[in-house]
Amino acid sequence: MSTGAIVMMIIGLGITWGGAALCMLKAMKK
Repeated sequence: MSTGAIVMMIIGLGITWGGAALCMLKAMKK
């Protein structure tokens, strides 16, 4: 695996988890 692929994977995971966390926060506020 190249370094670029690993970085892209980490960024993708961060976006996925960030989006899930945002959805949870919005659901909790309602």
